[in-house]
Formats: sequence, structure tokens, C-alpha cells
Amino acid sequence: MPSNEDLIKEFMNYLIHERNYSDLTQKAYAEDITHFLGFLEETGDDQLLAIELIDARIYLSRLSDEAFSRASISRKISSLRSFYHYLQSHSFIEDNPFSYLRIKKSGLQLPNFFYDEEMGLLFEAAEGTEPLDYRNLALLEILFGTGIRVSECKDLTLDDLDLDFGVLLAKGKGNRERYVPFGEYAKFAVEDYLEYSRTPLMEKYDKDHDSLFISQYGDPISVSGIQYILDQLIKKTGLTSNMHPHKLRHSFATHLLNNGADMRTVQELLGHKSLSSTQIYTHVTKEHLLKDYNKFHPRA
Repeated sequence: MPSNEDLIKEFMNYLIHERNYSDLTQKAYAEDITHFLGFLEETGDDQLLAIELIDARIYLSRLSDEAFSRASISRKISSLRSFYHYLQSHSFIEDNPFSYLRIKKSGLQLPNFFYDEEMGLLFEAAEGTEPLDYRNLALLEILFGTGIRVSECKDLTLDDLDLDFGVLLAKGKGNRERYVPFGEYAKFAVEDYLEYSRTPLMEKYDKDHDSLFISQYGDPISVSGIQYILDQLIKKTGLTSNMHPHKLRHSFATHLLNNGADMRTVQELLGHKSLSSTQIYTHVTKEHLLKDYNKFHPRA
């Protein structure tokens, strides 16, 4: 019988080489399986292949007792369902104990987004004449102007950007690629960044790579680096909102729908595999829908 360590190692190799999952996604899977393994060790039988439905249900109850959020519980159960599906498909087990678990639905969590006035303050905060000011403004324009994920932004290279046509190539989840357009604000901001920030910083620190966005020392920027930049911008505005890169992605989608974009277009731009992932944004566009209803419906 293969050891727990061997099973996990095989599964992680599958995520890397066959599913092409990002480092962050791989890490999340590893953490979820490790947490479950810790639970098994506490309960006395830590053999991953010996798990039955009753064990899965007890684990689900433990997660609820430990006050994990519904989102965290859903993610952990989903990770384990995928892990055991892999074991089942490779004939390590006959049944997937997590395929029978269902988590009760709670209230719908709507995506947070920035209003027009808040976005205006953010762009004002990013303006300046220092090299890093040009970078920060370009970063903000690209994130808000394209709706790409922060991981996709981090991975952008110079070749992924076409300033003449105003499009960039985003490499999304599962190594799926898509072209995303951007407007003149983003184009001009990136051109200034390349001339007044990236080029001089790369020369100053003798760096040679093709990553689009860089740190203050000329190295490829990290996800945490982007988060830090956005945190500093929100502090400069005086806004009390929490700042997460995904909030700019939510804002991108919400503003498009509020201004009349159709759902399929937004789905393509966001890189959502399923339309259901995009439909969450319809719940924050009710004001726009109500205006259209009152304007066009004969019985409004």
C-alpha cells in the first residue's frame, strides 16, 4: 500500500504537469490535504486510503465547530473531493467519500467593488513624477482597465503587451490564454512607465529580463509586491475600504455591466470558464437594470 506521502506527491505532480495549476493553487491544495491529514492523526487512523463517508462527515463537522468560514470549508472539501477523485480514477480506492458531501448554502456573498469616485481618488493617489509613481499608475490602469487577476498581472511580459492594438495576452487558470483589450489611459500610462520607470531602474540595477512590471530594484514584481503597492495607494486616498487586487477585478466587471456590456462579453474578458461565475455580478447591477426597466417597459 502506498504511503500518504507518496499519494500526496503523485497528486501534486498531477496538478503541476497535467492540470498546469498555478503555484498558489498548488499551495492551497497542499495546505487543505495537510490539514485533513492532521485531523486524521488526531482521531487515530491517519491512512488516507482508509477513509469512508462517515470520516468525511466528521471532518466537515469539525470544520464547522472550529468556526471556519463557509468559503474556507467549501474550499477544503472541494480540494479533498478532487484529491480523492484522483485516487479513485487511478484505482487506489473504489469510492470517493467526499463526493457525497453537500454544504448548506448561506446568504450570497456579493463582490466588493469601487465606485467611480473611489476609483478617481485611487488614480489621483497614483500620480506623480518619481519612477515608482509611473509604475504604480500603470499597474493600477492595467488592473482596472483589463480586469485581469493579480497572478496574471505578475506574469505579464513585454511580449504579452501590444500597445499599437491596445491588447494584452493574459495567461489564466489552467494555462488558458485570452486576449484582453485596454484603453488609451492604460496605454499612455504604460508607455510613460516603460520610458521613465522600467528602463532607468533596469539599467540602474543591471537587470535583464522580460517581466513587464518590476520592483523598485528592477526584479520581476511579486503578488505580495502588487498588494503592497495597492495598500499604499489606498492609504494615500484616505478611504477606509479594504484594498485587494481582486476588488479591482470586481470593479472592472461591475462597471462594464452597469454601462450595458452583455454577460458573455464580460465572461470572455474575465476568463471565466463558466457563465455562472460571471452571473454573480448581476446582483450588483440592479440599479442599472431598474433604470432600464423603468425606461423601456410599457407597464413600468
